[in-house]
Amino acid sequence: MLDLLRQRRSVRKFKPQPVEAEKSAQLSEALLRAPSSRNMQPCEFVLVDDSSILKQLTSAKGHGTSFFATAPLAVVITADPKISDVWIEDSSIAAIIVQLAAERLGLKSCWAQLRLRVHNDDTSASEYVRQLVGIPAGIEVPMVIAIGYPDEDKAGHPRNSLAATKIHHNRFNQLD
Repeated sequence: MLDLLRQRRSVRKFKPQPVEAEKSAQLSEALLRAPSSRNMQPCEFVLVDDSSILKQLTSAKGHGTSFFATAPLAVVITADPKISDVWIEDSSIAAIIVQLAAERLGLKSCWAQLRLRVHNDDTSASEYVRQLVGIPAGIEVPMVIAIGYPDEDKAGHPRNSLAATKIHHNRFNQLD
């Protein structure tokens, strides 16, 4: 697992190669196996491989979604807050699970936060995506993950770049 984390990097340029059906099925299974608080499973997922929808995802918010223009696959993560009060956490867990599964399959990914972001003066980024892919009212759309074969080569972060001072033992050490 550590080797996978050591190589993982967010990629924002993808080759025009589609993600194979078998890999897409494995990503779907990974999403369904993501841990969920008390197994309440408030999340549902929309896998998008329609290029016209992927292009429309590029304008979900003011910045930080342009990479969907080259992504062959996106995973829209949704959650029903009526099912679980920790839907944000469950959504986040599902997001990292699918990103690690993608990495294991030789794919790369990048996530775009939608929750608390705006599409325009009248619409939130979440609402824009909710309408774009036909998600029912009341269902939240906290993030979307772009997945595909990388068209840029990024090495993992070197160990010496990690913020080791953020690790504490037994008690949180406060600096004076």
